[in-house]
Amino acid sequence: MPPPDTEQARWFATEVQPHRPALRAWLLARFPTLPDVDDLVQESLARMLRAREAGPIGSARALLFTTARNLALDAVRRQRVVRFEPITDETPSSVLADGTDVVETISKQQELELLTKAIQSLPERSRQVFTLRTAYGLTQKQIAERLGVSLSTVEKQMTQGIRLCAEFFAAGTR
Repeated sequence: MPPPDTEQARWFATEVQPHRPALRAWLLARFPTLPDVDDLVQESLARMLRAREAGPIGSARALLFTTARNLALDAVRRQRVVRFEPITDETPSSVLADGTDVVETISKQQELELLTKAIQSLPERSRQVFTLRTAYGLTQKQIAERLGVSLSTVEKQMTQGIRLCAEFFAAGTR
């Protein structure tokens, strides 16, 4: 890597680097679930250098915080991705599989009963959406068409269903 341009190094040291502690504190306060804020701060600083190479920057602080916010939002979105595999007749059932011991079978049955109770505790619309997605493997678009609601409604109801199920399980494990 070539040695840093002295003007760019001076600009970075005076215009960007002083905002590092404030940026870190702001990210921690605004996005408490981020796994590694320091990596995000470092990536934001690196992007500032690349942006400066592309041309002059009017407000380094504004660009730094905007860049960090966008990176943080991307990270939060990645954390929220939940993979669902539909439960169908073809899904192998380890509960019914031969050779499993009694303790494991009972444990799986209890887990299934707990999951059933969690789903039954959901509000009706969330329960419908959650069941169509997880049990029948329908896409969100197919669910929206079947229920006659918008795709946004399906997404919100699915999110609510996941959150409420998680709260149900958390309440049961205390």
